[in-house]
Amino acid sequence: MSFRRLLVVISGVVALAAAAAPARAELKIGVVNYAKLMQESPQAKAAQDALRGEFAGKQKELQGQQQALKTKEESLQRDSATMSADQRSQAERDLRDGNRELQLKVNQYQDDFNARQNEELSKLQKTLVEEVQTYAQGQKFDLVLADGVIFAAPVLDITPQVLTALQARGVRAPASGAGSGSSGGATPKGQTAPKSTTTPK
Repeated sequence: MSFRRLLVVISGVVALAAAAAPARAELKIGVVNYAKLMQESPQAKAAQDALRGEFAGKQKELQGQQQALKTKEESLQRDSATMSADQRSQAERDLRDGNRELQLKVNQYQDDFNARQNEELSKLQKTLVEEVQTYAQGQKFDLVLADGVIFAAPVLDITPQVLTALQARGVRAPASGAGSGSSGGATPKGQTAPKSTTTPK
């Protein structure tokens, strides 16, 4: 068999093998920075603003009570030398009781805020997951990865596109919930939970 004829035979075999092999399209893969969606999506910002507004009144009340206790403590320290033993004892008792009451209210505030925050977080996570799924299906992605990705080339990152879709979706009107819900253990961003003043020894 001549060399040229051998090449023709080999080419034919390769062609037949390629035709027999199942067609295998390239996988379309995307990566989402889920933390970025949680921080920058308008839905996340709206949830933060709603919580902040919902709990602002209660926080202001607690801060006012904290300031009143601080004023009482300063007055006691300033006037204790001129007080009778009974007056000093009563003032110290009132201050201790006030601190105890404030601490109970602060704890309740934290519990209520944490419960509401967890509620809003659950809604937000559902919204984000649905938006990623909708985008992935519309763009014919085979696989979209989020948490646990150690490295991904920038070309695979679809976070900006999902953020754009979230912005286009718009933000639902915040629920006019009462200010006594709760959510997660942390005070609203930019707010600090009041603390009780130091109880006199």
